[in-house]
Amino acid sequence: MKKAFQKSRIPEQSAFVVKELIAPTFDKNWHFHPEYQLFLVLEGKGTRFIGDDMRPFKPNDLVVTGPNLPHLWRNDQEYFEKESKLKTRGIVVYFPEDFLGPKYLGEKEEYEELHALLKRASLGLEIMGETNELIKMQLINLVHKKGLERIIGLLEILLLISRSNEVKPIVQAGYTNANKESEKDRMSRVYEFVMDQFQHDIKQEEVAAMINMTSSSFSRYFKSRMNKSFSDFLSEVRISHACKLLPTENLNISEVSYESGFNTLSNFNRQFKERMGMTPKSYKKDFQKTFE
Repeated sequence: MKKAFQKSRIPEQSAFVVKELIAPTFDKNWHFHPEYQLFLVLEGKGTRFIGDDMRPFKPNDLVVTGPNLPHLWRNDQEYFEKESKLKTRGIVVYFPEDFLGPKYLGEKEEYEELHALLKRASLGLEIMGETNELIKMQLINLVHKKGLERIIGLLEILLLISRSNEVKPIVQAGYTNANKESEKDRMSRVYEFVMDQFQHDIKQEEVAAMINMTSSSFSRYFKSRMNKSFSDFLSEVRISHACKLLPTENLNISEVSYESGFNTLSNFNRQFKERMGMTPKSYKKDFQKTFE
């Protein structure tokens, strides 16, 4: 299996880190870290997990995540095929709250906007529209800046985000991160197993056994960390995959249902409508209309 890029810590002599990532896949491990993270996808697609939120990602996906907010950009399965020539590319910035120096933030009126932005980032922030386009160009330039110019460049980006009305929170307001450092590997194994096997029949008991837990213990454990049951999570993964397949012309709805891991078409239709507010047929038709 191809190795994904692994993030490194901020060097002690640096205020923050900015780098361009180029690799066969993004880091496939579910993880969290104490730094804030600004991440722009330039190339690659898949499913994005942040806290209790899950949705597809593609180029120009741009988000800020706060300290210790769990996240994962999981590429589609085609990126992991042995003969795949696909690649991913992105720009990531890691910065601590005190990257301007200790005791600055929150104590000086000049930093009020920045302080408010970082508080909002605890729920994750998605950046869209014209703000997205502006920051994309600034991030590309930031990679090549050095010294004070690099700090000024980051401040300009954060100022844009703080004043934009094209920014929305990602996770639910009531989300609480109950994850522990020692559990990273355990949850990462669950994510990887589900993303590899969701097209097949998955029993909660086998996932629980895989991480040495009883089914009931795993049920409580998973819900306390994801704000949803394991069955709901699995259904979301399958529906998300179906949303990627429905717009294609070479698959009918029954085939999409099967390819997404549903045992019956009626169950697929019911769950899709519950989560998406419309039937798979309507979703497919609406998508096709937008390109007529």
